Amino acid sequence: MKVRGTLIGFAAILMWSLLAMMTAASGKVPPFQMNAMTFAIGSLPGLLLFAARPQRIALLRQPWKVWATGIGGLFGYHFLYFTALRNAPAVEAGLIAYLWPLLIVVGSALLPGERLRWYHIVGALAGLCGTIAIVSRNGLAFNDAYLLGYGTAFLCAFTWSGYSLLTRSFDRVSTDVVTGFCVATSLLSLICHLALEQTVWPAASSEWLAIVGLGLLPVGAAFYAWDYGVKNGDIQVIGAASYAAPLLSTLILVLSGYAEPSWRILLACVLITGGAVLAARDMLRPRKPVQLPVE
Repeated sequence: MKVRGTLIGFAAILMWSLLAMMTAASGKVPPFQMNAMTFAIGSLPGLLLFAARPQRIALLRQPWKVWATGIGGLFGYHFLYFTALRNAPAVEAGLIAYLWPLLIVVGSALLPGERLRWYHIVGALAGLCGTIAIVSRNGLAFNDAYLLGYGTAFLCAFTWSGYSLLTRSFDRVSTDVVTGFCVATSLLSLICHLALEQTVWPAASSEWLAIVGLGLLPVGAAFYAWDYGVKNGDIQVIGAASYAAPLLSTLILVLSGYAEPSWRILLACVLITGGAVLAARDMLRPRKPVQLPVE
């Protein structure tokens, strides 16, 4: 069971590495409309399961804190993420958004029973340096044209890390609830879209395929896989493996032609991923049990 859960957690990480590329290929669909469409698609597997097994609908009865955390995390993260990629280059916005693994490690160290150590601080500083490397084009000067994208990407990282840390206390909540999160996020996004945006439908079949792919994989199945993986797999291994997401995402963008390889991107990948791995030292090198001397 533990091996299976860990592998399913890995699958979520692989699917999330496709998020930036698929978003870049989805055309100019506004963020709220994108949320509404992709989360509606992502909720379909769970709705089909409820239709086949109506008794599981009772699992949706959860405290309001569970619903507030789940909907706030999913709705807020993806709205900010899609907004960032609409207002900044895909590689830069994606890498900033992928600061969430580092923030989770540093944030976890501040939770009760944990300690903030030197490698947490150094890892956080390395991630900050990597972020500066990708958002600065002329020395340390920001490109004003991309400020909205950079800012929403930062908020995106903080939103997902906060969601992940808060859900640690909901480890007994069934994965079926993720379907409810997706449906609620889709409906909220639709309301916001109708009130604030002008509808823009995909202009090409490739854009429709990208949106369907988003809904089925990184904005759909990945959430079910992540929830199951962290509850039933090896959380330390899954957590450490999540730091591969920025590298995989950037590599996919370069190979798919949405970004050009450069020393700046390489430096940012090394600093952000290296900082995250250093901050996750306890995950990668679990402490050995203390052996008491035999009297």
